[in-house]
Amino acid sequence: MSDEQKNEAVEADEKTDKPEPADDLKTTHHTLGDLAYTATTGRIVLREEVTEDDKFNGRKPKAEVSITYYTLDDAEVTERPVTFAFNGGPGSSSIWLHMGLLGPRRVDSGDAGALTPPPFGLLDNAETLLKDSDLVFIDPVSTGWSRAVEGGKAKDYHGFSRDIESISEIIRLWTTRNNRWLSPKFLIGESYGGTRGAGIAEYLQTRFGMSLNGVMFIAPAFNMETLFHTSRSDLPNPLFLPTYAATAHYHGLHPDRSLEDLVAEARDYADEYRSVLAKGQNLQPEERAAAVAKIASLAGVSEDYVDRANLRLEHTRFYAELLRHERLVTGRLDTRFTGPADHYTYERMPYDPFLTGTDGPYTASLQYYLRTELEYENEHVYERLSRSVHPWSYKEFEGEAVDVIGKLGNAMRLNPFLKVHVAMGRYDGGVPIEAIEYTLDHLEIPLADRERIETKTYPAGHMMYVHEESRLQQSADLADFVRRASRRGQ
Repeated sequence: MSDEQKNEAVEADEKTDKPEPADDLKTTHHTLGDLAYTATTGRIVLREEVTEDDKFNGRKPKAEVSITYYTLDDAEVTERPVTFAFNGGPGSSSIWLHMGLLGPRRVDSGDAGALTPPPFGLLDNAETLLKDSDLVFIDPVSTGWSRAVEGGKAKDYHGFSRDIESISEIIRLWTTRNNRWLSPKFLIGESYGGTRGAGIAEYLQTRFGMSLNGVMFIAPAFNMETLFHTSRSDLPNPLFLPTYAATAHYHGLHPDRSLEDLVAEARDYADEYRSVLAKGQNLQPEERAAAVAKIASLAGVSEDYVDRANLRLEHTRFYAELLRHERLVTGRLDTRFTGPADHYTYERMPYDPFLTGTDGPYTASLQYYLRTELEYENEHVYERLSRSVHPWSYKEFEGEAVDVIGKLGNAMRLNPFLKVHVAMGRYDGGVPIEAIEYTLDHLEIPLADRERIETKTYPAGHMMYVHEESRLQQSADLADFVRRASRRGQ
């Protein structure tokens, strides 16, 4: 036997002897007021069926997915709802929904202008959705503690379809292991979690025959064409203008106007704004001058800036420009937040004051909570916002905009009982209210079925629950939605 053959034989023996990954879960028991519940956290193995040379080769481990779930003790599982939760990104773990809104413990982060200083802290969440639904928080591959198995390829999961398939498999697996097929079932996704959630709602139905009672979307990114300014589309400009106006109002640039009237004027101008942009170089000088004046007056920036921007206020540039005279930049995901920069000649915002203001409290609280209260130990980096998932694959949308509203429509057509809840923030500068509404208006379902969709608006940003008043109202709205959508025969 040659040396090369010996080495190959040794490697083959090592692979044979190496144990397969196993679930790594820790279970603890807790109370919150009158609630007695069980918490389980850790990682479960994602296995996939493998066929080689037209022969079935079993279910092979492909990834270890971090998950935290809460179940109410002594509950009747066929009556008790369960909600599967995830954030977006792509590249975000479920930390934000888990520790900010839904879980039984929440972060003490503060809010715009009144952030909590380190070392931060944890609070009981008296408004937790656990009162009305068991909760399952899922971290997609390469986020949280989720990783491909040793020797596996994480990038296989860094794309639209494979992401949906893998999380749907986790949902199917958890539902099967916990005997919850007859429970009312819900999804809740935030931001790209809206993109993901629409796809999962359809996939669960068509692949596994799993019918959901409801899907809850928090600031959902349904149609990317409405959200990102490109030379190929003028669609975002009128949809962002009301958010720009609201942001200018919040920061004191419209002292003599009410927020409601200002936003209404910006919304009313949308159709004319579209027609102005559609004329391109055929726009007459007097028309252009009128448009420049109107846009500037609503957005709170100078006419010169609007003119130089060719009437198109790209959002990351706008958030750098609006308070330049005060030597501040605003947040993107929550434009109520502000922060300083090292200089003020940036074309685009150099960072997001909202993210920097909330990242520390959420990360510290989750790390302490999982290790101390849920007794799970893992020394790997918890990837709260992972860049390693990029470039994210949208190969399914080659040559067209990423738009999942058709998948949500199909899920609703296939399941006439599926109800939809959509939450939106007035100061969300990443996924504006008007962009969401525009996309929902293009949902191809029968007119009567639109009654199955409800929308709620809050006076905060993308993660509207960092604003205490919004958090309390949103918690009540979600609980009410779950209760109504869980009722038998409705």
